[in-house]
Amino acid sequence: MGKPMTKNLLKAGYDILAYSRRQESINEMIPLGAQAAKTIADVAQNCDIIITMLPDGPDVKEVILGSDGVLTHAKSGTVVVDMSSIAPAVAQEIHAACIKKDVDFLDAPVSGGEPKAIDGTLSIMVGGDFAVFERVRKVLLTMGASAVHCGEIGAGNTTKLANQIIVALNIAAVSEAINLSNKAGVDPQKVFEAIKGGLAGSTVMNAKLPMIIDGNINPGFKLDLHVKDLLNVINTAEAVDAQIPFTTQILEIMQNLQKQGYGQNDHSVISKYY
Repeated sequence: MGKPMTKNLLKAGYDILAYSRRQESINEMIPLGAQAAKTIADVAQNCDIIITMLPDGPDVKEVILGSDGVLTHAKSGTVVVDMSSIAPAVAQEIHAACIKKDVDFLDAPVSGGEPKAIDGTLSIMVGGDFAVFERVRKVLLTMGASAVHCGEIGAGNTTKLANQIIVALNIAAVSEAINLSNKAGVDPQKVFEAIKGGLAGSTVMNAKLPMIIDGNINPGFKLDLHVKDLLNVINTAEAVDAQIPFTTQILEIMQNLQKQGYGQNDHSVISKYY
């Protein structure tokens, strides 16, 4: 996700100092105009806006809060925008540490997967101080078609968790419906054409049903990452006493598929359960 997002920032004319644990990712950015940072400290000391895009909360904490992380080196007034999908409580913990260093923090996870990261049409959901959000809104809209301020710190990731519930259950519903169609002898492509313009139609259906019909499980968004997000849903729901019975059930199905070796495939592989 980070590479196409960086490419869109470069296309928009921003000066980018890039750091990654994967040198090949940096090598790909340099011909496009990015400068390579040797360490996290290089980024923190030289950038007014620092954007992180990492797999999960522990990774974000290591990069921002670690002994040689962003907060050790960042200047007063720096804005840190974490665009990873993490637990809201972790975002709040990082924010509390940033306050002590006079660094502003936003949690700004995205939805749309790699295809929308490539074409710059991600949906970005943001938690944090509105004035800080306004300072970076233009930057965010270089990477996304929308950037919505959802509330205080953690609200961005709470919104992303809600998004991930809806996406997972939509894929399950599409898979279940197509399984029924197949068993009844009705062409799934005809079913898709007939219903996509009606109330059942959705962005999820349009993106994932053709993949299911074609048997294409190449990842746009990996099952492993979606499982990670739903585990964060479970933990957050327990903390706020929210009832999530359908999420619990689809998580069980997805974890079963992980055990079968599908974790690195697209989350539309949920259809394989049927």
